Amino acid sequence: MKELVCLSIFIILSFLFAIAMLAAGFICQYKQKNDIKNSTYECGIKPQKNARIKFDIKYFNYAVMFLIFDIETIFLYPFAVFVNALGLFAIIEAFVFVGILLFGLIIAINKKMLRWI
Repeated sequence: MKELVCLSIFIILSFLFAIAMLAAGFICQYKQKNDIKNSTYECGIKPQKNARIKFDIKYFNYAVMFLIFDIETIFLYPFAVFVNALGLFAIIEAFVFVGILLFGLIIAINKKMLRWI
């Protein structure tokens, strides 16, 4: 029961702290607006173009593929460390996991997602 009281107090205080920080930001914000203060700052040089540029979808595809295989590595590392302590079922599960990801890679290659041109 004591733990629930402490947890409740912690949640209430953190909620109040978040509200206080939002209120402080609203109170302390810079309210005077003009063209100079609202312009884009680029090391003292006037901006030449719009800051919003369009990225090609191929960069997004590479980023997604990188994340997929990066997370695969993170998930397989603990398995590789404890492979001797795990049984045959865990080894089969790891091969199924890698197989699913390789299937996704083959699909990405067949759809030509990894081509630059």
